[in-house]
Amino acid sequence: MKNNIIFHVLFALLLIVIVSSCDDFLKEESISNVTSDSYIVDEAGYEDLVKSCYPLLRDMISSQDQINLGLNGTDIFTQGEFDNPAKSSASPFEMYDVTLNSSSGELSDFWDILYREIGRTNTAIGRAEGISYSDPATKEVRVGEAKFLRALSYFYLVQTWGDVPMPLTETITPKKDVERVPSAEIYTQILKDLTEAEAVLPVTATDYGRATKGAAQFLLAKVYLTRGWNFDNSLGGSADDFQQALTWADKVIAAYPLVSQYKTLFPLHDENPLQQYNGTQNDQNSEVVFAVQYSSDILTYGNETQNEPGNCYHSLFGGSGETLPGNVGRTSDYNRHLAQTITAPAMYRLFDPEKDSRYEHNFVDAQYALQDANEYIVNDEGVKVSYEKGDTVAYFPPWNKVLTLNDRGIDIGGTKKYTVITIADYGKAQTSLINGLTPLMWKFWQPGIQYGNGYGTFDFALFRSAEAYLIAAEAIVKGAGNGTLGSAENYYNKVIDRAVGVGIDPHCAKYPEDITSMETVSYRATAANITIDLILDESARELMGEFNRWWDLKRTGKLVERTKSMNPWVKKSNTIKETHLLRPIPQTEIDRSSPQISQNDGY
Repeated sequence: MKNNIIFHVLFALLLIVIVSSCDDFLKEESISNVTSDSYIVDEAGYEDLVKSCYPLLRDMISSQDQINLGLNGTDIFTQGEFDNPAKSSASPFEMYDVTLNSSSGELSDFWDILYREIGRTNTAIGRAEGISYSDPATKEVRVGEAKFLRALSYFYLVQTWGDVPMPLTETITPKKDVERVPSAEIYTQILKDLTEAEAVLPVTATDYGRATKGAAQFLLAKVYLTRGWNFDNSLGGSADDFQQALTWADKVIAAYPLVSQYKTLFPLHDENPLQQYNGTQNDQNSEVVFAVQYSSDILTYGNETQNEPGNCYHSLFGGSGETLPGNVGRTSDYNRHLAQTITAPAMYRLFDPEKDSRYEHNFVDAQYALQDANEYIVNDEGVKVSYEKGDTVAYFPPWNKVLTLNDRGIDIGGTKKYTVITIADYGKAQTSLINGLTPLMWKFWQPGIQYGNGYGTFDFALFRSAEAYLIAAEAIVKGAGNGTLGSAENYYNKVIDRAVGVGIDPHCAKYPEDITSMETVSYRATAANITIDLILDESARELMGEFNRWWDLKRTGKLVERTKSMNPWVKKSNTIKETHLLRPIPQTEIDRSSPQISQNDGY
């Protein structure tokens, strides 16, 4: 079917997936001169049909444009030069002004990817009845996988746009007459799909990476939690939804124990490329409930809508390794950094830099010369400094360290050989020839891969049990009870204990949005202090960069308040409002429907 027809048949048999290995069961192999009717006629063909539903997760969750939708324009991620008078605008997702409109390519792509996935899963669900399996129970599992993936797609759609079209059957002929279905009906269908999937999915998948019972349970917890908040009184939510969210979260917590060290959830690395870790990387562990799959085989980790294959999370978050003295250019030593997603100053201030192990893993506090740099000019006054290979050339002190001029770099009149860039400098115009940087956020940075935007081979953990603890805590704050661990603070503190140690009391900035304030407050929870904001602070620390921040803020009704307070570009624009809790329907979708579907209010 042609791309300009809504709900075109989106299952393409030019790429059929076949089993490759236990690590990654998706491997594309080109097959020509076949049609769906001639191929999906037996167990083998149907198996490939279900496998074809998985690769789009890479485009949905970890392509560069879609990452913008989940992270930018939130309280913890922004874009650069926000404090530069010469720069007046940033991405529409930062500005929340008239530039955020229906012509957005990122929104159009996300919409199309989600409906492409729905097209494939509808085909799998609809054709199951006509397929004979040697083991009927296996067919039930495959249908459960398709229902899980369809539910996930509709969950992103309804959270992002509200009322949307909801096709539930395979599209055989093109059609343009569609209508937006009320959000409450979509949530009912999502929960139906997930409940049916959870009943048949196995505890452990036959191939790692397939949907499991735990994946369905996790998504049930999050969907019930979201419906319970009942955005704009439109989701059909009730207080019982929070109880359901707690019940399902408890199941996930029981089945997926936290790993002992946060850093082992992500690629292991050393912030000094000259001492880089080159040991084994392991992206499978007890905590990960469901992950988007990658591998070291270029044939198995491609994205359908991106030029470069592989996980791209390593390349998106701020800073650069290509501009400092002693750099060696475009190599994998620091690798590519697009800097399209900058950690907001307030985010650093949510951590205790000394006590919280996540701070050390996530942020690079020093950068190094990778080769000698003799008589390097560091400022407009012509001051020259020579660096030897391995010397520190940039230092990013923790937010709670008070510095004098003597503690600063010689490039701005201090005494240090290296430039010292404080949190107050982030987003400002350069004041020397070497200090126009923000720290590298290296949570997802992977050593030893090819230079570029993509090429990462580490799986992206979409669901992990640490978030289930925070889901449970949020549900209890909203009125749920009788959880396995008791009170909300008990769930919350399990995540804190892993980060700082049992009984250790970490402190963050009391006013993270005010970079001049050094007043601190504990972020260990008690019955007296646990609130939605405390939980959102902890989800920022624990889940930073893990795709879902925008939707978490929208769910809790905190998007406008927190983003306007903590995101410098949003504060500068001062145009974010309740309208922005829904995204504009893509113009491409409006144009290809007849009669045209309606636009969301305010766009």
